[in-house]
Amino acid sequence: MRQGFVKVAAVTPKIRVADTGYNAKVICQSVKEAAEAGAKVIVLPELCITGYTCGDLFLQEKLLREAKEELLHIAAFTTDVDAIVFVGLPLAYKGKLYNVAAALNRGKILGIVPKTYLPNYNEFYEARHFTRGMEEVADVRLTEELTVPMGTRQLFTCLELPELVIAAELCEDLWTMNPPSIGHAMHGATLIVNLSASDETTGKPAYRRELVKGQSARLLCGYIYASAGDGESTQDVVYSGHNLIAENGRLLAESELFDAQTISTEIDVSRLASERRRMTTFETVTEPVYRENVFSLQMEETKLTRYIDPMPFVPSGERDRTLRCEEILSIQSMGLKKRLEHTHCKSAVIGISGGLDSTLALLVTVRAFDALGMDHSNIKAVTMPGFGTTDRTYDNAVSLIRCLGADFIEVDIKDAVNIHFRDIGQDPSMHDVTYENGQARERTQILMDIANKSGGMVIGTGDLSELALGWATYNGDHMSMYAVNASVPKTLVRHLVRYYADTCGDETLKQVLLDVLDTPVSPELLPPEDGKISQKTEDLVGPYELHDFYLYHMLRLSYAPAKVYRLAKQAFAGTYDDATIFKWLETFYRRFFAQQFKRSCLPDGPKVGSVAVSPRGDLRMPSDACASIWLAELEELKDAVSQG
Repeated sequence: MRQGFVKVAAVTPKIRVADTGYNAKVICQSVKEAAEAGAKVIVLPELCITGYTCGDLFLQEKLLREAKEELLHIAAFTTDVDAIVFVGLPLAYKGKLYNVAAALNRGKILGIVPKTYLPNYNEFYEARHFTRGMEEVADVRLTEELTVPMGTRQLFTCLELPELVIAAELCEDLWTMNPPSIGHAMHGATLIVNLSASDETTGKPAYRRELVKGQSARLLCGYIYASAGDGESTQDVVYSGHNLIAENGRLLAESELFDAQTISTEIDVSRLASERRRMTTFETVTEPVYRENVFSLQMEETKLTRYIDPMPFVPSGERDRTLRCEEILSIQSMGLKKRLEHTHCKSAVIGISGGLDSTLALLVTVRAFDALGMDHSNIKAVTMPGFGTTDRTYDNAVSLIRCLGADFIEVDIKDAVNIHFRDIGQDPSMHDVTYENGQARERTQILMDIANKSGGMVIGTGDLSELALGWATYNGDHMSMYAVNASVPKTLVRHLVRYYADTCGDETLKQVLLDVLDTPVSPELLPPEDGKISQKTEDLVGPYELHDFYLYHMLRLSYAPAKVYRLAKQAFAGTYDDATIFKWLETFYRRFFAQQFKRSCLPDGPKVGSVAVSPRGDLRMPSDACASIWLAELEELKDAVSQG
């Protein structure tokens, strides 16, 4: 419950057709087990108190009376259950019969939601027995003492976690062109529960799965689908108990077919609320009026069982990763192609260091030139050895340029930088920020002037992760005329270069790219030690895989620091200890806020994913915003972290 995580469960008990007393017992046992496992929202199948396959027995007064009695017994059973429970039954009202879902919490029946769309085709004949549910909420007397709201326009809101707003629909409601859940979401529901009895036919599970995922994506909601299974009549059809739980288009849990079981996971309702605030096209309405029913749950820590991806920018599957890499390279190269065409550039100028970012930028430039039909010799690839350049990176830079057929230019910057140091009174033995940035700005000046000389533009190499941390020299490598890597995070840069290596068809080029991938990330602005890189970026600012994780969850999902820390601990368990995760998280927040002034004047560059920091696009942030409330939250965690 804390930080917005709510454990939910879809349950398919093994019932007996028309045996309401037996069914109530197995329902209560199932609810007990799910609640003991931590579930706070428990959803059971459509008509499960009687069974969905009762046929004309639904017209029997005895069955209907017993079903209502067992509903009262199940509601009483929930008195000591810390959960909201949704259970299905037939209910008579004003001479008509309705297929309904009852919401139960702490011994009370909060409300009754009738089914809207009654299938009466193929194997279905619900209209033979049931009436379409009313939308406007009516107060229905179940007993002399008990009156309960009934209607489709109902929301169930958690008192302790206001972002948890639940609404219900039943089976066919989802399969129609205008599901009731659309209206529910527009009125604030963040979690939709579906009590279903969907029989099994060939190909239907895949379609059902896509329906649930798609609806959760369109409505920016969690979706729990609990379906009938073992115990239903198999006279003409078979029920598989295909249970599904999705969140914003992502399937979090799924049951095996024909294996009646409880599935559970955690829904992040605070994330859903954040997504809705961000999406200005997600419309909310107040009319028609919905009845709000408030329920209570104990606020406690939810143990996370859902998978937390340590690399949210990188698709986990090889096929998806390959497709993503091709898409991104195409976006980058087509963006550059347009800019080269528009400015009538005769050349592109790019500084090649032998590192990952400049390698990717050169590969993108080559693709753009190929799309334009321009010769690679018009790519001015400039290597600029300085005080920290190692043989390894220099050799890789030279080999890369030659493999790709670009125009190789070498400008040694050491003499020019020493003259500059003399002019400004900088002691060359003082390896401070002036020593480092003087080299970076000298390189940028060289690139800009070569671009002027050759009628071209300077292609930026810096990536999204560096921009987030401000790990760039202002008006040095921070500046270019088109920044092709500006929205590509470091963890993804690596995969893009690897993809190019695997698909280029040139063994020599592949070996160069593989060695670039194996080289430590470094700006190489400090002298090497024993001929090897002495200045490793990740030793100074922290591992990029951590920073990319922080960036995604802070900027894309708007999570608070404590929640980011909690998720990082789970995602990187066994890789980094808690103290390391906390140390670099604090660094991330400090640098992200302090370095916004660099992002406020970024050059143009193509957006390739859902996170970008362009001041003209995704991030409109003041350069002097204060980080105190974010850092204060981290300060509160310090004692817990130090104590392990």
